[in-house]
Amino acid sequence: MAKKLTLQQKEEIVKLFISGISLDQISHKFSCTKLTISRNLKKILGGKKYKEVVNKNKTFEINNFNLKKNKSHESIVSSNPKSLNDNSDDEYLPISPLIEIPPLNYKIDIDSQKDFASVPISEVEFPKVVYIIVDNKVELEIKCLKDYPKWEFLSPDELERKTIEIYFDLKVAKSFCSKEQKVIKVPNTDVFKKVTPILLSRGISRIVSSDKLIAL
Repeated sequence: MAKKLTLQQKEEIVKLFISGISLDQISHKFSCTKLTISRNLKKILGGKKYKEVVNKNKTFEINNFNLKKNKSHESIVSSNPKSLNDNSDDEYLPISPLIEIPPLNYKIDIDSQKDFASVPISEVEFPKVVYIIVDNKVELEIKCLKDYPKWEFLSPDELERKTIEIYFDLKVAKSFCSKEQKVIKVPNTDVFKKVTPILLSRGISRIVSSDKLIAL
């Protein structure tokens, strides 16, 4: 019998899947089959969205593999500078001493890099309609960036930033909505740029979407 997943588990599975985690890893984490994971993802995201994320994850894995392969090749070449087809008597030549390269006297400005992963809201073209999750009193669901595995590579200070999340797909939004919450439609997405000062005054400085991190 297929394992029955809780609503909270389904929410986490969708987040992990969209952030690039493989089905093998997800099924291992939740101790269930890949079929169970994929069936739930298709049901929540829809077949079309599911295939899009699968293709996106495959592209990411291929690029990662090629990057590692190139690095491995460079390592082999650097450690074996002599050509494999070279049959000369170079092996009898004296070995050159190792040359120690002093560390670069250059300080990286980490503060100037902290927003590297985010896109200014002024440069973002929102779709015509998005969805957000609110509680029964229509208060926004506010989280910290550290709650999103996709952005865990950011600095500790950055991960403490407060965020709101927008959804491009109604089904996905509903899949993350608890009984004490509801999904509302935002038909005019220009509103995010207009209310930026209000959001900032509440300590909210980022908007999370499925494909980008938006800086207010």
